[in-house]
Amino acid sequence: MSEPAFNTTGSLLLLPVSQSLGFPLDQVNFVTCQLFALAAAFWFRLYLSPSRASPRVRHAVATTIGSAFLIFCFGWYSAHILVLVTVCYLIMVFADIANVHKYSLVTAMGYLTACQACRAYIFNYAVPSTDFSGPLMIVAQKITTLAFQLHDGESLSLDVPSRVLSARPSPLQYLSYTLNFLSVLVGPCSNYRDYLDFIEGRHISRRLRRLSGACNGHNVKLPRVLPPPQGAVCRKLLVCSGCMLFFLVVTRSLPIRLNVEPDFVSQNSFLVRLTYAFFSVQAARPKFYFAWTLADAVNNAAGYGFSGMDGNGKASWDLIGNLNILGIETATSFKTFIDNWNIQTAVWLKTVCYDRAPRHRLALTFILSALWHGVFPGYYFTFITAIPITIAARAIRKSVRHHFLSSRGLKLGYDVLTWAATQLTICYTVMPFLLLSVEPTFIYYRSMYFHVHVISILAAVALQPKHKSRETRTSSSSSLSSVSPVQCQPDLSNNNGKID
Repeated sequence: MSEPAFNTTGSLLLLPVSQSLGFPLDQVNFVTCQLFALAAAFWFRLYLSPSRASPRVRHAVATTIGSAFLIFCFGWYSAHILVLVTVCYLIMVFADIANVHKYSLVTAMGYLTACQACRAYIFNYAVPSTDFSGPLMIVAQKITTLAFQLHDGESLSLDVPSRVLSARPSPLQYLSYTLNFLSVLVGPCSNYRDYLDFIEGRHISRRLRRLSGACNGHNVKLPRVLPPPQGAVCRKLLVCSGCMLFFLVVTRSLPIRLNVEPDFVSQNSFLVRLTYAFFSVQAARPKFYFAWTLADAVNNAAGYGFSGMDGNGKASWDLIGNLNILGIETATSFKTFIDNWNIQTAVWLKTVCYDRAPRHRLALTFILSALWHGVFPGYYFTFITAIPITIAARAIRKSVRHHFLSSRGLKLGYDVLTWAATQLTICYTVMPFLLLSVEPTFIYYRSMYFHVHVISILAAVALQPKHKSRETRTSSSSSLSSVSPVQCQPDLSNNNGKID
């Protein structure tokens, strides 16, 4: 058990458990901290509620537990996170408001990239399951979100009327937002004002008032007593259990690396290779489902994440949800898939890049996303490949879809065809993201004859000019998602930013 998988700069307390289960020690430490966070979140909501403790105490406790998690998981590497948090707070305090967002973005992304480059060099592309750059990525999102919000002078929560952020956060508020135990390990990055409302006990009441104001004059029944989040937490924990079981039974039997093994590539036909690639990528998703759903459950258990009322008048706890599994698995377009995957990161990309770039917004956003993920070449292959695919998908949808809406049968056939095309395209696009290195990526793309690249480029060239004028007219309104103003709806959930 001297393999790198069982070595860590963090705590060795659970090494016997790691060895007996056969799981890397950093995975065991991560899951243990998240399960402890779940228990601590219930305690935080019940025994350290705003009626029992002051905001200062809640901030301090959330920060202390989060810092302990970092030290337990990463040991002295957690100092990198503290350095970035400290430097960016000094920028936030002393920099001019007109430039604070630029300085913060350059500093956060520069330090993150430097750390990721060192990690890639040290581990020589043998990436551990978890590492300190993961929390550093989340912290970078939070720092830049807050800096842009401070620069804009208003809230960046896009589903509600903007609210002025009148002052810089205090050191305790800033540390709590960036290092709180609810999201320090795996996120998600949430809006600063929403987090502050949660700590100060205004989170639910303000969202209900906004719902009431948005539906003024309409017969909308709001609850007198909001149901606790236990139901939402239990549902999400069941999803986590299913994802873990799927990982143990299925994922391990479908290794991604087999897609580029010379014997597999040479001995199997294109259709066999395509089929295996599809199922191996499908099998790789549950680990992300597990981590993000568990993180969402932790926040809900603490009383954070209330988004409004659903169509049945029940409380919805999806404000900071990071994925929609059903939407992902049934996606019939590239846009729909991205809309439901890593939602809060899409909001961040929309906020700091897509909405602000004067031109080439799509390309710049995908490049920023690749840079944020790391320095491994596979990330850049994935996101650069996504650019022509997105352009082609837009053009094909505008040119073809309306021909299949005349009858239910045609529409069903179109949906089935586009579902298969979308899932296979996603498989092709994200394979380098999972392979990471240059050589395996080219082995895979050559084995697939670069067919998605070729089809996408041809479709974009052939169909895009027909819609150039329309694109020009709608460019100001199209964005990473269709963000609509608050309307009278039973559900007050986020209209999160996505790629259209």
